[in-house]
Amino acid sequence: MTLKVLDATVSSFDGVFEKFRSEAPKNKANLILFLADKDPSTSLSWCPDCVRAEPVIYKKLEASSDEISLLRAYVGDRPTWRNPQHPWRVQPRFKLTGVPTLIRWENDTVKARLEDHEAHIENKIEALVADK
Repeated sequence: MTLKVLDATVSSFDGVFEKFRSEAPKNKANLILFLADKDPSTSLSWCPDCVRAEPVIYKKLEASSDEISLLRAYVGDRPTWRNPQHPWRVQPRFKLTGVPTLIRWENDTVKARLEDHEAHIENKIEALVADK
């Protein structure tokens, strides 16, 4: 199993996303995980749902025998994310409403997604990765 991880911020996303898209055909699953930034004073995410979901998501992806690419996209600090005009809130492709959001990217589109309230549920993560 190989888990390939790419990291992006709002400002670096377009370039990293192009690399992610160009490599997508080589992988069994291509996932985008939208996350809150880490608080520099604690080294933890400012988002409690992200703190809860991240370890579960990584555990499930690392346990897979498939080639998986994971693009971690950091939405910014709390005030940046709360802005209703945040680029990933208004971007028609993603239309984010909360973080964390785990997306299965397939055929250059969003195939499936787990929103903030369900991104920590192991069987839902497994189903998303397996495309079931």
